[in-house]
Amino acid sequence: MRPAEAKEMYLSQRESEVSQSTIQAHHYRLKHFVRWCDEVAEIDNLNELTGRDLQRYKMWRRDDGDLNNVTMVTQLSTIRVFIKWCENIDAVASETHEKILLPSLGKTEDRRTAMLSDEAAAQLLEYLRQFEFATRTHALIEVLWHTGIRIGAAHSLDVEDYDREEQYLELHHRPETGTRLKNKTEGARYVSLSANVCDALDAYLQYNRDEGGDGKGRSPLFSGRCGRPAKSTLRDSIYRITRPCEYTGECPHDREIDSCEALENNKASTCPSSVSPHAIRRGSITHHLSEDVPEKVVSDRMNVSLDVLEKHYDRRGEREKAEQRRDYLDDL
Repeated sequence: MRPAEAKEMYLSQRESEVSQSTIQAHHYRLKHFVRWCDEVAEIDNLNELTGRDLQRYKMWRRDDGDLNNVTMVTQLSTIRVFIKWCENIDAVASETHEKILLPSLGKTEDRRTAMLSDEAAAQLLEYLRQFEFATRTHALIEVLWHTGIRIGAAHSLDVEDYDREEQYLELHHRPETGTRLKNKTEGARYVSLSANVCDALDAYLQYNRDEGGDGKGRSPLFSGRCGRPAKSTLRDSIYRITRPCEYTGECPHDREIDSCEALENNKASTCPSSVSPHAIRRGSITHHLSEDVPEKVVSDRMNVSLDVLEKHYDRRGEREKAEQRRDYLDDL
């Protein structure tokens, strides 16, 4: 079996098992392996794949992508899953996946650290409420920071999912009409909103939302001129507005703002201080925990397990955690 054929068969089978974002991530990671087989190793038949080949690929991929240990573990873990699947259909020799050795990580090396801090979030929201009130970007940032939901969940929202009277959003997994939640039906839930968030949503819906549906009988909450915008479009708007020069008027990196490359179209993410939607989610979760919201409540609200919450999202320092525990224990 040719590597490219095996990859397509693997992705086709996984489509019914995992979210579309996971399929896209696996496609991205596996395309490098297919490229290496075709252009470097000249492997036309996966039956020929050996442990030595996989070690060569590991070294090539690290150099080709200039990857750190965390990214290497992520990419090689996907390769292992793929190779093990290939073994099950007799495309690769048995136990080949066990020959893929993952790099060792330090205790905290696999934790992502980028996040929107409380201070930056306060400055950003103050700017949006004063100068970009009721824009789509303003409403989106208010929702992401207050609820900690994923960008995919925000992208999936319809106008009907917002209840302005009861002040909540209703999240649904709707793969049949083009939107999905990361954890599928288990991610479906009600998320309560604050008065500030509702004010922003109400004004956005009244004055600035682009009318029209998405061609599938639905009315996206965060809409664009052509209906429901791509998640990448929403992501780009977040990178743009989270450049500090946008909401503070200053550059913390001593760059000349007028000539900075991060001001160019589609290059906002090159700003060292701009953040992704996931960094807002991480900051929101940390903010909730710092405000003494119980971990179980945060876990349910943000649709993340307690183990993952502690390992990947909680950015509180150990001293801060100790001080919060003291507040609970002083009166005992």
